[in-house]
Amino acid sequence: MTARVLLALVVLMLTSFLLVTAEFLPNGMLTEMAVGLGVSPGAAGQTVTVTAFVGLVVAPFVGVLFPRLDRRTLLVGVSLAAGLSSVLAALAPNLALVLLARLLLGAAISSFWAMSITVAARVAGPERLGRAVMFTSAGMSLATVAGVPLGVVLSEATDWRVTFAVVGAASLLLAVPLRLLLPRVPAAPTSGVALLVDTLRRPGVALALTGHVLVVLGHFAAYTYVRLALERVPGAGADTVVLLLALFGVGGLVGNLVVGLVVDRAYPLVSLAVPLAVAVSVAAVVALPGALPVVSAAVVLWGFAFASWLIVINAWAGRRTPDRLEAGGSLVVVGFQLAIVLAAGLGGLLVDHAGVVVDYAMALVLLLVGTVLFGLSNRTSSSSGSDPVSAASTR
Repeated sequence: MTARVLLALVVLMLTSFLLVTAEFLPNGMLTEMAVGLGVSPGAAGQTVTVTAFVGLVVAPFVGVLFPRLDRRTLLVGVSLAAGLSSVLAALAPNLALVLLARLLLGAAISSFWAMSITVAARVAGPERLGRAVMFTSAGMSLATVAGVPLGVVLSEATDWRVTFAVVGAASLLLAVPLRLLLPRVPAAPTSGVALLVDTLRRPGVALALTGHVLVVLGHFAAYTYVRLALERVPGAGADTVVLLLALFGVGGLVGNLVVGLVVDRAYPLVSLAVPLAVAVSVAAVVALPGALPVVSAAVVLWGFAFASWLIVINAWAGRRTPDRLEAGGSLVVVGFQLAIVLAAGLGGLLVDHAGVVVDYAMALVLLLVGTVLFGLSNRTSSSSGSDPVSAASTR
């Protein structure tokens, strides 16, 4: 890779870092936000729900809304919109206005992830797509190892509003290197809802996306309320929670690197082992709160596995939809956002009315079912002989 390509990928990584940090800041500041806004923790958790809901609505239509807009310009707009959203959230006096501010963030996040595979392919070249995707995935992992924990530290030292303001300012500034370092990326000529529907009809695609939704749903049903779960550990104060969240991110960084290097060679095995590892981790966190070493190890494994899932699902998109990456990326994002909406919403109800243990039990079931469905989709795709990667290798 040339220095310019590497810098462009680093800027994409920083974009995903700030977007994910902004998206999941409420997870680490749930208690403070609830007190500051005068609402319950479950209600404060809906700041994650509305972000994901808008992302769910916007993701399928990014190509339709911006059919000719250069994708570099689109990502600059994403950075500006995300920054404005966090600044407005910092200034909002009540939950209703915070939720309105978060709508803008949801649109920005879905636009970024829907286009990230296409932009990464243009920056690094199709033959290095896997390595390029590792950068955007690493940005998400960095958000958990540094962004969200540092947000918790900053909110403890000052106020949760200051944290939102700092993240917003950084996002606004990032628009400059995005404009200067990314190449022009013309819009795909076939973007649109009809193409998404046609892609869903490919063998195994709908089944894989259903499994994907359930895996992500199970993860976020637990992770959205992870602070409440970690507070069950005897003697776990804010410092312990920050450390455990950082361990989650460390695991994510390691998983991003390790799985990124092996996923192409061992995709069928990795695609099953990764969601199963998330399920085991979630079960350990909620079932063994009295054993801090076990909880710590489970959190590391959880971070490792979920960061790896991001690579697995992008590898899946590259295998199933290499000729329509914007469509494949949009479907993956729709699945993510649908899962987050359902997870934060249903999880909030369960947490408020039945407790965090019941919420985690539901998450475990969803993870196991999603793993089975995704595994079956791989068998369906293979038996149909429709794997584009395999087909391409024979030409």
